[in-house]
Amino acid sequence: MSTPILDIRNLSVEFRQEQQRVQALQSISFSLLPRETICVVGESGSGKSVTALAVMGLLVASAQVTGEIWFRNPHKQTGPINLLALPIEERRQYRGGQIAMIFQEPMTSLNPVYTCGDQVVEAILLHSDISREDAYGRAVDLFREVKLPDPEGMMERYPHQLSGGQIQRVMIAMALSGNPTLLIADEPTTALDVTIQATILELLREIRDRRNMAILFITHDMGVVSEIADRVVVMYRGQVMEIANVYDLFANPQHPYTKGLLNCRPRPDQRLKRLPTVSDFMQVTTMPDGQPEIIPQPLSIIESNPRFTSVTQAEQTHRMQQLLQQEPLLSVRHLTKTYPMRTGLFGPTIPFHAVDSVSFDVYPGETLGLVGESGCGKTTLSRVLLRLIEPTAGEVFFDGKPVFNLNEAELRQLRQAMQIVFQNPYGSMDPRQSIGSALMEPMIIHGIGSSRQERYQKAVALLERVGLDASAMNRMPHEFSGGQQQRICIARTLTCNPRFIICDESVSALDVSVQAQVLNLLKDLQQDFGLTYIFISHDLSVVKFVSDRIMVMNQGKIEEIGPADQIYNHPTRDYTRQLIRAIPNATLDDIQRRQAQRSLAV
Repeated sequence: MSTPILDIRNLSVEFRQEQQRVQALQSISFSLLPRETICVVGESGSGKSVTALAVMGLLVASAQVTGEIWFRNPHKQTGPINLLALPIEERRQYRGGQIAMIFQEPMTSLNPVYTCGDQVVEAILLHSDISREDAYGRAVDLFREVKLPDPEGMMERYPHQLSGGQIQRVMIAMALSGNPTLLIADEPTTALDVTIQATILELLREIRDRRNMAILFITHDMGVVSEIADRVVVMYRGQVMEIANVYDLFANPQHPYTKGLLNCRPRPDQRLKRLPTVSDFMQVTTMPDGQPEIIPQPLSIIESNPRFTSVTQAEQTHRMQQLLQQEPLLSVRHLTKTYPMRTGLFGPTIPFHAVDSVSFDVYPGETLGLVGESGCGKTTLSRVLLRLIEPTAGEVFFDGKPVFNLNEAELRQLRQAMQIVFQNPYGSMDPRQSIGSALMEPMIIHGIGSSRQERYQKAVALLERVGLDASAMNRMPHEFSGGQQQRICIARTLTCNPRFIICDESVSALDVSVQAQVLNLLKDLQQDFGLTYIFISHDLSVVKFVSDRIMVMNQGKIEEIGPADQIYNHPTRDYTRQLIRAIPNATLDDIQRRQAQRSLAV
């Protein structure tokens, strides 16, 4: 058996914050073999990123680290070295060179005032004793290796001039600049479109095999795990719950937490009334010593729960007939939004059609899913509908009234009925404003509630409705997890008693278990409050679960629109078929086929 490249033994990490101690990792152990890809999976706070930062030596100085991290470079004739025992200066010789890392947010990892080429050249010069001219040539070769279009031209571009997928490729090129033996990828595809995600995963597989690297891949998406992993390490609250071959993990998961993660994600081949969550598979109690005690839920109880049964075709047809018999709540006719785009430094400006003559209807109580790649016009369309930006042409009618002819007072009244939940919940809230103030402010603006006490009580009631409690009222946004922040944003949206809500990528960055909770919540709120949604996402499996109809956009135009199952099972356009093919496929047959191909390649 091969000697591991990375061997983590009894690694523990503790953070001290004033009088508190947070145990981020508790005696975790696993190893990584040459040319192997191990996926570390778990929810936020499970310790995935802390593990990666410990290997890289990037933890804060206050972190108390114990255990051993043995690293061996098979290309050098030296034995394994315990990285934790090295002085800081020696540790730096490994970081970025022999061990490289791709971070989760590529845009924040690049300097916005330097070109992409300059930043990769700088990384090459840091780890290689060559001239700047040679480093430039190597950077171009790296851009070509990661399949960036026009590698020479990309060298002169700034990060803001690239798409999300292109920026991630630049980060991969930078990580490869030191010719590493071990590549750590921390959620590298989280916020990317499914098509771009598929190309990035394929690129990482190719580079791994061509360069004989090992990859430590961190993710919370079990679909991604099925595509790239050889083995899987499942983590929960800083502990390793299960380690298994990827096929064995999907075929016969042993731990209830693993079973929960596998069942949280919507499956495109079935349509459940509700999504299971991790809490449905296990109960967690905290012992006197602070350690979690996990009590599995019997599988028979879960399988017999009527909440998790599939929606029948007859039920879907009946609901669609009821929806379409109504007058539309929102009617869009030939809506167009163009921006002037200059063709060169001194060239003429031409119109760029972000939204190009779009027409559709949304019916009361319906969820219309809106899907497409980044740049297709989804977000621009949502902002025009709400008049956050003004249209170039076209008409929008809400409840029979024209939206674009309203005066200021009428527009304010409209905003009470039409709301939006944004993708980034933390960026949607004032970090200096308490949750209570954030919830009561819209009620003050729109004259909802006759007194502060009445508004306070309504805010508390809405928090409880989205799964929080009154203790959140005096806390600040940074004190909550991403899922809790999104629940707060949903509660704030409901303070205005809206009839129509646009959910703009509102679950794309959430863990699968938290995502399932929020999707279930949106369905419950729709039933309780009679809400109408436009649900924007690039993930067709999520859209199919939550939507009655799906509208596919591409380059500002509508490719096709129809019932969710019809669009998924019988798409009429090649673009839609391309989106569906890009969805990570976690069937056992596909995992077995990929594993057989890997065995032959190795």
